[in-house]
Amino acid sequence: MQALRDFQLFLLVADCGSLSGAARRLDLTPAAASIGLKRLEAELGVQLFLRSTRSLRLTAEGQVYLEHCRQAMQLLADGREAALTGSTTLSGVLQLSLPSDFGRHVALPWLDDFQAENPALSLRLLLSDRPADIYRHPVDLALRYGSLPDSSLVALPVAPDNRRILCASPAYIASHGQPATPHQLVDHNCLCFLLGDEVHDRWRFTRDGGELSVQVRGNRIADDGDAARRWAIAGRGIAYKSALDVAGDLAAGRLRRLCPEFAGEAAALNLLCADRRQISPLVQTLRQFLAERCSSLLATIGS
Repeated sequence: MQALRDFQLFLLVADCGSLSGAARRLDLTPAAASIGLKRLEAELGVQLFLRSTRSLRLTAEGQVYLEHCRQAMQLLADGREAALTGSTTLSGVLQLSLPSDFGRHVALPWLDDFQAENPALSLRLLLSDRPADIYRHPVDLALRYGSLPDSSLVALPVAPDNRRILCASPAYIASHGQPATPHQLVDHNCLCFLLGDEVHDRWRFTRDGGELSVQVRGNRIADDGDAARRWAIAGRGIAYKSALDVAGDLAAGRLRRLCPEFAGEAAALNLLCADRRQISPLVQTLRQFLAERCSSLLATIGS
């Protein structure tokens, strides 16, 4: 199995961009990792990396070999999955990236249920509104709202009809009133958020086939959806949130929906992976599980 270990080392070095980082992941000393990489290069008869004291990058031959090595490792994983098809439960480690607010307040209890149904499954979660780089971060799958950040990724629909909705707390509405139309948002404190590095302060809506957009402003901006939701509940302003994120707050009365006759921006939720060969029985089962839960949740607010 030494050859397989060397393949894993090569892939990790390529993903981490660091020999020491890959060594830590495999619980090896840097010296042992260096020996393993040299052994693989000697066996292949090509240099896979250009090394200096400060940097390490793939050679042209290493780049070509990387793609074949990824395919080989995926085939091995698929073979293991096929050998276990007689099992009634799913197993392995699921490395999943989720949006901050959706992950903490919606998906965590759902994943508890999913893991209870599949006790041999281990979870490793990354909660962040920053897009996860599936190719470089220790992530197998990513749940993300909106359009694909990378057209080469594969998107499996989870909640294709999800949209953003306007909402505010009863306390805010009692103190400041509520807009009758989105145009009146200019008279309110709007809780803006960052999409990438840009402030999302132009909120778009449709009604009866017509489109409108409103330039909003407010005294609070966050790069974390959880912060915007908490501010809204605390009465700090009006939020423009994914319906999935605030469905529970609407049902509990912590937030109220505003201008419901105006449809907000599409915010489809997709399960992303780097390659269709990753769509294993585990991924298919997880997607179906999440899709059913999202559908039921959206039904509670008619979204």
